[in-house]
Amino acid sequence: MIALDQAFSGSYAQARTRFLEAAAKAGLPVHSYEHPLQGRDGEALAMDVAVAGDPQSEAMMIVSSACHGVEGFCGSGVQVASLHDDAWLSQVRASGVAVMYLHGLNPHGFSHRRRVTQENVDLNRNFSDYSQALPVNEAYAELHDLLLPAQWPPDDANRQAIADYVQHHGMQRYQAAVTQGQYAFPDGLFFGGTAPTWSNVTLRQVLRRHAGGARRLAWIDLHTGLGPSGVGERIFACKDDPVALQRARQWWGGDGATPITSFYDGSSTSARLTGLMWNAAYEECPQAEYTAIAMEYGTVPIAQVIDALRADHWLHQHPQADAELAGRIKQQILDAFYVDTDAWRSQILAQAREAQSQGLAGLQVVGRD
Repeated sequence: MIALDQAFSGSYAQARTRFLEAAAKAGLPVHSYEHPLQGRDGEALAMDVAVAGDPQSEAMMIVSSACHGVEGFCGSGVQVASLHDDAWLSQVRASGVAVMYLHGLNPHGFSHRRRVTQENVDLNRNFSDYSQALPVNEAYAELHDLLLPAQWPPDDANRQAIADYVQHHGMQRYQAAVTQGQYAFPDGLFFGGTAPTWSNVTLRQVLRRHAGGARRLAWIDLHTGLGPSGVGERIFACKDDPVALQRARQWWGGDGATPITSFYDGSSTSARLTGLMWNAAYEECPQAEYTAIAMEYGTVPIAQVIDALRADHWLHQHPQADAELAGRIKQQILDAFYVDTDAWRSQILAQAREAQSQGLAGLQVVGRD
């Protein structure tokens, strides 16, 4: 096993290097899909894919990182640790299941410590049908000007207005209004975009190329920022399908210490969202039976997470901001999505290892039926 400080990285460039080195050590070829822009430090950006096990297997599990850029500091660490875990790789080979590690879904956000893509789009709200009328989030429209005030830090009047909204409507309503996704404010939070982003288009290409032959497809998408610190909530990440939900609960837990939650029935810490990334699995791999979870690791309270995102969006709109303030904001958003302690990282890896093993076993059970 690799040491914690060698699995988790302090920058996108370091994370990508460690992922590529881990894949090489494991003897896995890497397919890299180059991003058109450069990273924060001028480095190359890419969505990188490595497949453990038989890439032609009819059963495949995807483990992906950095859908929400800055969350990649966690997800990349999980992937690097997995590729250094000889016992796990042997288990994969013996299972007959292919495991696709998809590193850096949103490499631009990862590098620049933003949650969004270079288009200011939340990738996990970007998988909508743009030929149809898009969802309307009236609650967000009421809050947009408050969320992104003219100055940062916000003045007392702005803070009080947010507090009044939360007191009147409740934190759950505030979270849902802000996070469910919106398509009317391109400069706003959780913007779903007006067209597919580079990451959207590239992910679809990856799915067609690497998972196009899979008959049974599982997906663990690694996220951070919701729930109690260090706890990995397993959120059902499929269509509202009771058969798929039952299968996910059989694989990853039903009523135990780590139950499968769902925003369809209100059991998840997540609000009900729009334009979700897993739509691509159904659309690009229609031949496959699909079962998936988002592994959502808690960091800090949701109010702090939202304030960190507000600050980051404000900074994006005000690139001339004082360097000291800009530095504080960038540290604030990193802290909101990544807890830089060995205790937290150890929790992350243990839960990820368990979930990957459960997914592998689930795909094998299906294969024996």
